[in-house]
Amino acid sequence: MLRFCSLYSGSSGNCIYIGTDKTNILIDAGVSGMRISCALQKIGVRPESIDALLITHEHSDHISGAGILSRRYDIPVYATEKTWLAMRPELGRLDERNIKIIENRYFTLGDTDICAYGIPHDAADPTAYTFYAGGHKVSVATDTGCVTEAMHENITGSDIALIESNHDEDMLINGHYPQYLKKRILGDKGHLSNPAAAQFAAELALSGTRYIYLGHLSKENNHPELALAASRSALSERGIKVGRDVRLTVAPRDTYGEMTEL
Repeated sequence: MLRFCSLYSGSSGNCIYIGTDKTNILIDAGVSGMRISCALQKIGVRPESIDALLITHEHSDHISGAGILSRRYDIPVYATEKTWLAMRPELGRLDERNIKIIENRYFTLGDTDICAYGIPHDAADPTAYTFYAGGHKVSVATDTGCVTEAMHENITGSDIALIESNHDEDMLINGHYPQYLKKRILGDKGHLSNPAAAQFAAELALSGTRYIYLGHLSKENNHPELALAASRSALSERGIKVGRDVRLTVAPRDTYGEMTEL
């Protein structure tokens, strides 16, 4: 059995759980170690059972709890070399044996095969992950300014996909953010808009994806209803009915979401 649960997802902090009967993995730790520990316990996962923490990139909403989790529960932390160089000062002192550098695109943790691949974002070496276990495929890709060929290649055919639906373009453009920040978010190395996420969601559903999570929503420049409406519309245009053909959900910002089991 493969289990998936978003513990936190949004511009305020991110942490995703993926597990099997033998292997438990976290992707990112962008809220406090205490909050992540509590969320894990509430979904029935012992924090000390986590086998690995995979980091996508060094921004604080993805790493703020990583150091304390690793120290408290003796968890190995995996990231590319460039990401390690960028984030290590922020993590504090770690046991050297828990510093794991991802050197190959494909690697294995327990009974789970993992593919790590680059995505466009303004970070040292931003990375997305696809997981294979028990005949199932799960992908997590947020913090990307556009949908790339690598994302299509790796995420297409996933049973579960969590993709970014960060902002409503009108809210962002007319909002209070300074111009340089608006330009950054709208750029190819920024964040994915609702319409862009919607088109990608429709393509994934056509490829057989049964569970689509819209994640990393901006607190200031988006609403769950707007993200859902954009994706529902794109799915409907292709004859895909939410609830019948695909499950479409917004990953909650400040609490854990539903546990999906395959």
